Amino acid sequence: MTISCPTDIVNAPVEAVWELLTDPARWASFYDLRVKSVEPPGPARVGQRVIGESGPKWLHLAVIVTFTAVDFPRRSLGLDVQLPLGIAVKEELACSVVSAHQCRVSYHCNFALPTGWRGAMARVLLGREFRVGPEDSLRRLKQAAEQRFKGQHPA
Repeated sequence: MTISCPTDIVNAPVEAVWELLTDPARWASFYDLRVKSVEPPGPARVGQRVIGESGPKWLHLAVIVTFTAVDFPRRSLGLDVQLPLGIAVKEELACSVVSAHQCRVSYHCNFALPTGWRGAMARVLLGREFRVGPEDSLRRLKQAAEQRFKGQHPA
């Protein structure tokens, strides 16, 4: 198992970030994910699935995200993510208040690789991605929340 735990301060209220995270139909606007469907549609809830694709547009790499926990009062999510090559990710995302206009977002990603040669190949081909991928996702979320908040509250 490979673990990645990026954390960052976002210059936007926690509500702005939480709204982005709990609206999976709009994830394509900031994550590297082409959302094909959200089943059932609507805000995040346990059991909901996001079906999508990632990678270059010409390469259709299937991604399935299932919400395993949604705690609105604590602003935390649990996700099971199925990636190509038999890679699975258990993610925990949490948002906490720093100030009225800042929050901390933490990702905790546990990557599980298939056994045997497939796992060995995935580790060699994608080893750097296990760290860079979650960091990039957090960077994209931060950028989207900050741009959205800036547009609502000009300096």
